[in-house]
Amino acid sequence: MEQTKITREDLLKIKAFIESVRFGSVSVIIQDGKIVQIEKNEKMRLNNL
Repeated sequence: MEQTKITREDLLKIKAFIESVRFGSVSVIIQDGKIVQIEKNEKMRLNNL
């Protein structure tokens, strides 16, 4: 199996997504051993419910 290198640019993008989420999650989508998509799900909490 061929090992794919993750670039510094990819890591910086993932880091930026992680740092921008206060409550939620970050998912990294991989296809054929390469990062093809980064998803961010963010939750907003309402105090007056």
